[in-house]
Amino acid sequence: MKGFLKPTAALACLVALATAGCSAETAATTSDPSHTPSSTPSAAPSSTASYALSYAPYVSATTASATDSAGSPDAYNLAFVLSDGSGCTPEWNGTQALTDATVTSRIARLTESGTPVRVSFGGASGRELAAVCGSAAELAEAYGAALDAAGATRADFDIEGDELTDADSVALRSEAIALLQEERPELEVSFTLPVMPSGLDADSLALLASANEHDVRVSTVNLMTMNYGGSYTGDMGGYAVRAARAAHTQLAGVFGLSSAAAWKGMALTSMIGVNDVDGETFTLADAAQVRAFAERHGLAWVSMWATFRDRACGEDDTASECSGVAQEDGAFGAAFAG
Repeated sequence: MKGFLKPTAALACLVALATAGCSAETAATTSDPSHTPSSTPSAAPSSTASYALSYAPYVSATTASATDSAGSPDAYNLAFVLSDGSGCTPEWNGTQALTDATVTSRIARLTESGTPVRVSFGGASGRELAAVCGSAAELAEAYGAALDAAGATRADFDIEGDELTDADSVALRSEAIALLQEERPELEVSFTLPVMPSGLDADSLALLASANEHDVRVSTVNLMTMNYGGSYTGDMGGYAVRAARAAHTQLAGVFGLSSAAAWKGMALTSMIGVNDVDGETFTLADAAQVRAFAERHGLAWVSMWATFRDRACGEDDTASECSGVAQEDGAFGAAFAG
């Protein structure tokens, strides 16, 4: 699958991550077009470099949690913007208007100390806008409205399930993002994709190929290191490392990057505690392992699903509301932040 992705000027930020020293949180959208990535892998950032691994957890866009600020995040991923269910109208969680006062005041509180937000479109439930909007222009407008409502210059596209295999919506999304970046040159784009310990599957690679073909400037590919399936009941930290190593090889190949640039264009997101698949439990030790690996290899950021789960379960809690493991409140945030 490596051969069908070609390095283009649209991926200048990924190249710049290795050549100009920008981080995925502050990546420039242009680089020297005369630069050709070296085929010789570069070393990861040294302790004397300006590099610092960022911690950017997923937070509910609609409901505050006491553990949102644990670990002093460098950015927040606001989850999720979806279709309202009837058309190309973006809403928080598909239920609350972009201008909803509860949400806008929540975003203001998250950002009052200067911490930026990244708007995440999609997720595992509801309809991602690309599946319902009728044109790339209409879709770009919907994405832009959500970014404006949050005051954000960073967009994350969490594509999974049926919409990852829908070639029409994949192509429409790529076209819309390219339009949006023409209008907003400062816009940073990440794709959040499912992964296995063996790496990204053909559908995820096809999505990246589509972005490449439409000249989308991709800042980061964020791997969802979670929910692998019933045969993966061992060390979740080890599985995350295996997935990162496999995807690193894929990203270096498909984007024509040096080893260091491929690492720096990658992020890792773990589901803390008990996962949605029986037998998968991501522990605090796993979080420390993932953090250390990401820092050692110079990744863009680490994240988790989600801040509101970063606490032990109470008697009346459901699994989606807490980690399901013994912990102090905010312990996973502290572990990922380092």
